[in-house]
Amino acid sequence: MTTVHETSENTSPSRRSVIGWGGAGLALGATAAGGIAAAANGRKDVTPVGDSGAAVPFHGPHQAGIATAVQDRLHFAAFDVKTKDRAELIQLLKDWTRAAERMTAGREVGEGAYGGLPEAPPDDTGEALGLKPSRLTLTIGFGPSLFDGRFGLADRRPAALVDLPQFPSDNLDQARSGGDLCVQACADDPQVAVHAIRNLARIGFGKVAVRWSQLGFGKTSSTTPDAQTPRNLFGFKDGTRNIAGTETDRLDKFVWVSGQDAAWMDGGSYLVARRIRMHIETWDRTPLAEQEDIFGRDKREGAPVGKAKEHDEPFLKAMKPEAHVRLAHPDSNGGATILRRGYSFTDGTDGLGRLEAGLFFLAYQRDVRTGFIPVQTSLARNDALNEYTRHVGSAIFAIPPGVRNTDDWWGRELFA
Repeated sequence: MTTVHETSENTSPSRRSVIGWGGAGLALGATAAGGIAAAANGRKDVTPVGDSGAAVPFHGPHQAGIATAVQDRLHFAAFDVKTKDRAELIQLLKDWTRAAERMTAGREVGEGAYGGLPEAPPDDTGEALGLKPSRLTLTIGFGPSLFDGRFGLADRRPAALVDLPQFPSDNLDQARSGGDLCVQACADDPQVAVHAIRNLARIGFGKVAVRWSQLGFGKTSSTTPDAQTPRNLFGFKDGTRNIAGTETDRLDKFVWVSGQDAAWMDGGSYLVARRIRMHIETWDRTPLAEQEDIFGRDKREGAPVGKAKEHDEPFLKAMKPEAHVRLAHPDSNGGATILRRGYSFTDGTDGLGRLEAGLFFLAYQRDVRTGFIPVQTSLARNDALNEYTRHVGSAIFAIPPGVRNTDDWWGRELFA
């Protein structure tokens, strides 16, 4: 299971006076590095970015929602493209971009949710009226199936956009895997995230259709250095050594694409999405000492075996050979490192009285062939957590670079 990859009130600010981290927000410097957003008028008092309801900048060299400080909620959707018209697909991407610009700024889509012609449906569905932007980010990706020749893109498929191998522990539901397009909506308010996906799906009606989607809560990874490390549904801290949004050198080395075979991907990244079912009822009957041996960390502090603090450098040989932390560590995988943005999920019960719960795992990297694949290959073969988990959904997407300005649009470089 890929849960813990060890990669080394005075006044409330307005939504326009406060900004959070974005894909290009690293330039905010020390203020953003502390996970805070400062008022643009130069005041010295600051508001924690997670509490501000702020708008994350949409434009920049990289898409927001990757190195951005991880929000509390997720709505992820994969789409099948139904149109066979290249021009119609391009126009959809332009329309989606303009809608995303507005929604991430806390504005309504088009002419809004009311006040238009009574005889016509409104441009915005309206359920986010009165809500703050809640640090909404929208991140788009292109799946391998988009390059099948329908739109003249076959020779534009990047070499790194590989078909993932079948790992030993996989039990994949094809109805919850793959997709031509994906949109990742992250926000601190679940209604804001759902509103965003709902409106994009509405705009795309007749041209695209939702293939599958996933709601997530309780972020299981952090890109904010000073934030408390989140815990997964097994109760263990996750992502202790995740790449931080301020580590520009590690982002350049492990996350952002540069100089590969597909020039249109420069400034982008590659995303692997995995739906991992966690057998929590079995886990909950497992003795504490065994749980800690399986992870290679203690449950209270999150310290690696033989260490006192969570962030102490782990001594891998002190852990059992099948310990999750040991197998996922870069030192065990030729230096393979990824950026994680996972979320927990619960989707009711499975009909047998067990919770349908687990981890929706999101991993960003410069190249899947040197990132996720070697790490998951090691984990799938030997990880002690495999007894308690099952990978049931899978997808890979090329994440294009960011939208530079109001004349730019998602995927412009691909279709140039």
